[in-house]
Amino acid sequence: MTATQPQDLQLQRRLQQDSIQLGGRTVYLNPFLYWRRFDSNTDRWLREPGQLTEDQITANRRRFYPELDWGELDDHQTAVHDGAVEMFLKSLDLISTFHPELGSGQMLEVERKMTITKKKAFERWVDKALRRRSREEVREQRRFERNRTWQAWREWFGMDTTHKALVPMVMLMVLSAVGGWSLGASPSACPTLTLPSGQTGVR
Repeated sequence: MTATQPQDLQLQRRLQQDSIQLGGRTVYLNPFLYWRRFDSNTDRWLREPGQLTEDQITANRRRFYPELDWGELDDHQTAVHDGAVEMFLKSLDLISTFHPELGSGQMLEVERKMTITKKKAFERWVDKALRRRSREEVREQRRFERNRTWQAWREWFGMDTTHKALVPMVMLMVLSAVGGWSLGASPSACPTLTLPSGQTGVR
């Protein structure tokens, strides 16, 4: 067995998980395998969570997660699973668009296999997308706070009352510096060493 054979087998297994044979046609279950046929708007629509309405997602929770107790999930887990539901809906929409010849029964087969093979992959994808968005929002918030602080300082320095208040303060600081330098430069009195009276005579 050559070194490339294990890679080929792994690729074949992935393609089997990411596709289904229907009527002699190969239908991809991984929506990103259709990327060559996307325009920029479709690509953004697919990649960004939150493109579908909350009502659409809530109505389809049980459709893709019949085993899940949604009440036991925390906020992040709920967002991840809602995002996965959204990915299922988007993927089925894309497949029906690129394969209009598929009937309702065939689309049901697509949905069943997709639910089995793509659930964890969609959850991982959504989790990464949400964490990336959270980091970007934090960076944007910090940038906004820095800009707002800088703008407030600029406006404060530009006020006439600020100028009137700063001029006396600057003059006082200059005078204080000059006065301190003058005192430091003046000769200081050196103490006189006085010998004890017993040590002043010549023996």
